[in-house]
Amino acid sequence: MTASVDLWTASLCKPDPGYGGWAFVRRNTEGVIAGAAGGERRTTGIKMVLTGVIEALAAIADLPADTAVTLHFADPDLAAELVAAGGAWATAEPDAWAAARQAVAARPVLNLAPLSETTPIAGFLKAWADFGLDTAKTRGTFKAAIPRPNLMKFPG
Repeated sequence: MTASVDLWTASLCKPDPGYGGWAFVRRNTEGVIAGAAGGERRTTGIKMVLTGVIEALAAIADLPADTAVTLHFADPDLAAELVAAGGAWATAEPDAWAAARQAVAARPVLNLAPLSETTPIAGFLKAWADFGLDTAKTRGTFKAAIPRPNLMKFPG
């Protein structure tokens, strides 16, 4: 069996710019599931989308580079902006954009798959991104693992 992993990401920012949150879930071929959520103050929606991607891809750093990865993402502009040589996101958030592009380049077998915002998976991720946003309001920059009992409710 070929090793593979699925990653799902979502983010939000209220207002934009303002408080932001992101979340990701990882599941491999064997069904092992993990995830994290986080947030920041004084950020942008673009940075939160890119941070979710960076964190998700960092979570699979332990896997060989040739592992097949499918990245399911909620933001409809993500795929186009990640492959653009210097699109709007590169101008708006150059550091996060460069880091995301570097993380994507490190994965030669990467499939980018849009995730409809109306799916239960998107709802699960948005709830955790909202948790990251709310926690960042009181604590500042925040990142934590999604607890196992909550991950067991992942609808994927």
